[in-house]
Amino acid sequence: MSPRGYRMGQRQAEVDETRARIVAAARAHLAETGAVSPDAVARRADVARATVYYQFGSKVGLLEAVCDALAAQGGMARLAEAFTLADPWAAVDRFVEVMGGFWAVDRVCTRRLRALAALDDEVGRVIADRDARRREGAAVLTGRLPDAPADAAHLLFVLTSFETYDALAAEAAAEPEGDLTAAVPAVTRLVRAALGADRAGA
Repeated sequence: MSPRGYRMGQRQAEVDETRARIVAAARAHLAETGAVSPDAVARRADVARATVYYQFGSKVGLLEAVCDALAAQGGMARLAEAFTLADPWAAVDRFVEVMGGFWAVDRVCTRRLRALAALDDEVGRVIADRDARRREGAAVLTGRLPDAPADAAHLLFVLTSFETYDALAAEAAAEPEGDLTAAVPAVTRLVRAALGADRAGA
């Protein structure tokens, strides 16, 4: 590698490390305070305020990066598997499983983020956009089910929400803030009952 190429690679690594540090700071700040303040995040990440805006453009850009980091850590890339399974009920089960793993990544941060969405329009738009993608996926999957109820897509969307897993995990786990994936079996049963798996013989 040429010296110039090495320097460019080193520079990119530094940029990536700074970006990751800012995102981690934003997640920690959000979990602790229930707010997203670029100024506070910059102080926590030990960078200049201008660096946050240079990297992410705006508070919305920072929120998008936080959501992307949660999705990557939570294995949301695996969601594509649900749409390749031949058995439509197995596809729904996989959707429920993957969503449980995603919501479990940073339960407190996600809870704060979704609560803040009701109070802050910018946060609300980011979360609404993410929820719209899940709603679209639910419509595709339930569209493959035999004799599904008319509101099947809405039911799957609601039952795979963070709030559903968060509430059921408290019942399934020994500790109120235990592993949120403990709710996956309960959510799977609810989804199958609501969508008519018994009637379909699935």
